[in-house]
Amino acid sequence: MAGYLSESDFVMVEEGFSTADLLEELTLGASQATTGEVAAFFVADLGAIVRKHFCFLKRLPRVRPFYAVKCNSSPGVLKVLAELGLGFSCANKAEMELVQHIGVPASKIIYSSPCKQIAQIKYAAKNGVRLLSFDNEMELEKVVKSHPSAKMVLCIATNDSHSLSHLSFKFGASLKSCRHLLENAKKSQVDVVGVSFHIGSDCPDPKAYSQSIADARLVFEMGAELGHRMQILDLGGGFPGVEGAKVRFEEISSVINSALDLYFPEGCGVDILAKLGRYYVTSAFTLAVSIISKKEVFLDQPGREEENGPTPKTIVYYLHDGVYGSFNSVLFDNTCPTPMLQKELC
Repeated sequence: MAGYLSESDFVMVEEGFSTADLLEELTLGASQATTGEVAAFFVADLGAIVRKHFCFLKRLPRVRPFYAVKCNSSPGVLKVLAELGLGFSCANKAEMELVQHIGVPASKIIYSSPCKQIAQIKYAAKNGVRLLSFDNEMELEKVVKSHPSAKMVLCIATNDSHSLSHLSFKFGASLKSCRHLLENAKKSQVDVVGVSFHIGSDCPDPKAYSQSIADARLVFEMGAELGHRMQILDLGGGFPGVEGAKVRFEEISSVINSALDLYFPEGCGVDILAKLGRYYVTSAFTLAVSIISKKEVFLDQPGREEENGPTPKTIVYYLHDGVYGSFNSVLFDNTCPTPMLQKELC
């Protein structure tokens, strides 16, 4: 054990004791303890995170996982993943501070945002975080002035047209611009040590990974021609976190392994990383909310007025949490949360 966890960080339960059992205890205790409002709360099955980790290692044995802190920064999650030996992908100073506060060394942190504030680049330099991402000339200029000892990873654009989130609209250099960026880095004496990409979340086409790995190989060759020591390939994220996803993790990992064998075979000296978020935590968290009201509403149907018989109705339920709280993923990710009734009805 690396010493990130202590007994006070979690609750141990007996074998066979499920999340539903724990929710039953917690909701019953909350209702007995107060007559006031009971806030919505999450229950996290940290064991599910551990099982996901070992599944990842089994399916992608050559890939070193980093956790995307922005996905879920709960201290329990970070400590469990640190204990399992993961690195951490941080998008800003606050996230770097968070993981360093629990004892994660700077060598296990990637400052992964391609667009960074100068003050936060200086923070990374002061605190020993040396691996940074970039995809444009301005970032190179900022790093030259504020963190000259940084090791840079060039973020390339991908074909994410089928993905739920289109990250290449905002981040990633086109293949046409990569040589120019690598040349500028060389002139500025900035070390470019690798290539990263992200195909976006919930991509239904696993072949997007193989194409991006092939593109990364081309950029590696460009970098080597210009004298850069390219030694890191970052596969990004986008891996599904729940059962029933459009594409199963097993399918994705099979495509990735085949592409790695072709373009970055074992023994080539390249350290292969991935930055995972929802893969680890989505299935581990259950949200408990209360139904605070309900009403019957008529279903409006064109031409219904001309028909005889009763108008169909449905019931609308109101919760004490919403899209500006725990359900923000409905707005940002178009998710459709699956409700589970805690108490059986007569």
